[in-house]
Amino acid sequence: MPEDLTPSALWAEYSPFILAFGLKVLGALLVLIIGLRIAGWLSGAVRKEALKREGIDDTLGNFFSSLVRWGLMAAVFIAVLQVFGVQATSFVAVLGALTLAIGLSMQGALGNIASGVMIMLFRPYKLGDYIEAAGVAGTVKDINLFQTVLATVDNVKIIMPNSQAIDGVIENYSGYDTRRADVTFGIDYDDDMDKAIDIIKGVIEADDRILRDPEPFVKVVNLGDSSVDIASRSWVKAADFWDVKFHLTKAVKEAFDREGISIPYPHQVEIHKEAAND
Repeated sequence: MPEDLTPSALWAEYSPFILAFGLKVLGALLVLIIGLRIAGWLSGAVRKEALKREGIDDTLGNFFSSLVRWGLMAAVFIAVLQVFGVQATSFVAVLGALTLAIGLSMQGALGNIASGVMIMLFRPYKLGDYIEAAGVAGTVKDINLFQTVLATVDNVKIIMPNSQAIDGVIENYSGYDTRRADVTFGIDYDDDMDKAIDIIKGVIEADDRILRDPEPFVKVVNLGDSSVDIASRSWVKAADFWDVKFHLTKAVKEAFDREGISIPYPHQVEIHKEAAND
């Protein structure tokens, strides 16, 4: 083996570069670990402080926290590059030169950020609201820079890009304090319609969760193929909507049974024609 290729000779020649690079890697790891911890701590602190302020709800608190976290992570990334000798000014220059390419390749992500800002400005929904958007429905659990997280009624996690959430029609079932619970009941044609209406009104009046203003509506709305249809429309608090609707369906059926009002089954009439005799 030539003398200049011995391990001791190679170490003597390259050890300064190896040690210098190793120190840079160690320094970069320290900056990365400490920076990410600080970013996580500060984003959590911003969220807690935002929630203490009047007029700032969970939605804005989460969004501000996400904004701080991603901003600090970008700063940490730049600091790591500086450890390796890449100056911030050089990085900014390179970033400026690549802006168009990055914008084209990441237009979906940038669009999600812009949509997240739009959601914060116009507030079509907030944390805790039950919404339907982009063909899916659920309770809003999180809104960040890139996506909205929903939980369906059977607790399935849905991750929806902000751009899809805001591009279409949004149905916010929690947008108002009250909702109207509509339940339609069918009775037999031979039954007393006025008696059935009074029974439904009695069940509604007995439920304290149903608001008296606006006044509940109970009217005959349709003459069906095999039933007379009576619609009830009652205003309730949004939180009581489903409980009231289910209760009315059951309670009215039980009251009908007690008072002899029948809910008919669908009827089918068969007509047989006899062949004419020659």
